[in-house]
Amino acid sequence: MKVFVLLVLSVYILIENEAAMTDAQLKAALKLLRNVCQPKNKATNEQIEAMHKGDWNQDKNGMCYMHCVLNMYKLIKKDNTLDYEVGMSTIEAQAPDSIKATAIHSLNSCKDAAKTTSDKCIAAFEIAHCLYLDNPPAYFLP
Repeated sequence: MKVFVLLVLSVYILIENEAAMTDAQLKAALKLLRNVCQPKNKATNEQIEAMHKGDWNQDKNGMCYMHCVLNMYKLIKKDNTLDYEVGMSTIEAQAPDSIKATAIHSLNSCKDAAKTTSDKCIAAFEIAHCLYLDNPPAYFLP
């Protein structure tokens, strides 16, 4: 229960707060998201690390992990497409300066990345994969 309260608070602060996060705050928020979404979707450390290294050959658990992450940040709509407006406003208001420009560029590049909108996990995976491919060194999802 404590983890859930902390996660909700972190997401609220990220979305509603007017000041940008520091790199340390972003790292802590991403760690918290991973700690919630990973067990919830039974994604392994190996699967998550593989995505960070460019191996996007994932099973349903890895794909649903990405849906959880995007959903917790309110970056995916009910129709399983990227919520571009929320994403842009969140990045502009909250992202640390160190990732702001690359995150905006990636979001612009991936506006229409979700092709399989009939499946929330696949759609989220397509969005996350696009964000990675846009700039692998600057990939910012947990």
